[in-house]
Amino acid sequence: MKEKTIKFNIPPLTGKELNYIAKALENGKQCGDGEYTRKCNAWLEKNLNVQKALLTTSCTHALELAAHLIDVKPGDEVIMPSYTFVSTANAFALRGAKIVFVDVRPDTMNIDEGKIESAITHKTKVIVVVHYAGIACEMDKICEIASKHGLYVVEDAAQGILSSYKGRKLGSIGDFGCISFHETKNISMGEGGALLIKNAKYNDQAEIIREKGTDRTRFIRGEIDKYSWVSIGSSYLPSEINASFLYAQLEEASKINQDRLKTWDYYYGMLKNAKKTFDIQLGTIPSNCEQNGHMFYIKMKDLIHRNLLMRGLKGKGISTAFHYIPLHSSQAGSILGRFHGEDKYTTLESSRLLRLPMYYGLKKDTIEYICESILKELEGIK
Repeated sequence: MKEKTIKFNIPPLTGKELNYIAKALENGKQCGDGEYTRKCNAWLEKNLNVQKALLTTSCTHALELAAHLIDVKPGDEVIMPSYTFVSTANAFALRGAKIVFVDVRPDTMNIDEGKIESAITHKTKVIVVVHYAGIACEMDKICEIASKHGLYVVEDAAQGILSSYKGRKLGSIGDFGCISFHETKNISMGEGGALLIKNAKYNDQAEIIREKGTDRTRFIRGEIDKYSWVSIGSSYLPSEINASFLYAQLEEASKINQDRLKTWDYYYGMLKNAKKTFDIQLGTIPSNCEQNGHMFYIKMKDLIHRNLLMRGLKGKGISTAFHYIPLHSSQAGSILGRFHGEDKYTTLESSRLLRLPMYYGLKKDTIEYICESILKELEGIK
């Protein structure tokens, strides 16, 4: 069934958001660290199995908080994939670190764990992994490398809410995890994120940095009779209005994820046979990973064929999108970082990838129309 326009993304809504916003306003506290902020933090700690979670104004700010807590300094080196959003690199480049990019695996588009160790120098301080499309990196191997060399591991799990690796939730495995609640993510507060902390020794300092360098959080809890400026910090705390919106979605997180997983499975079921007929590939889910249906993508033969399919689908009212331009090929990336080893897959695979519409509530007949349109377009550009 053809619709006038099939959007690439529609932010999720559960129906309780306005009620909870009204309650937050009735509570008379609109700034952060109120009832709904505490509820969101507690939900994340329980459901992601992490000892401390702190809401932030974005995943970008969660990454910046992690860089602060690790005390990244000018001259330090940080290893990460080039195939990621700019925030992954910016958080560490802002503190003067040199970004060292390594290649990705073509099956998952995640950092190639086999390329990390050769990129380590005496200046290396952190390994940052990006769980692309909510699919886990090979965390056991990566954490083993980090432990061997005395390095921190930061998980950019922006897309990974409720995904897991060998039964462990993404964001809870490394030293720090960073989650996104941007409107394009499974669970949204418009703009927002969270920092997950594995070791409790960082809890107090994280609260101080997040609260503009003050011990105001301890004051709110009644632990001190006044608060003051005690360290460097910034304003990383979202408002109660944002937190109340988010909590309405966290309560329905399982329902949202199951709906997206059904969509992912339906896409796969309709397109899997096309791999035999046409020169395309579908995303891979390793057997030790449990995904969250964040994204469905296909890979075309090359950039030309991807653009042909993208234009053809646009003509049928279907909005699609490619994804990141590898950071090492950008102006800032060439100045603030360097690529270690061979770029065998990062640029090649990113130029082939096309993302299909994916959102909570995407209807079955709409998915059928999208897949039928893809198959017709593939016939024409085969």
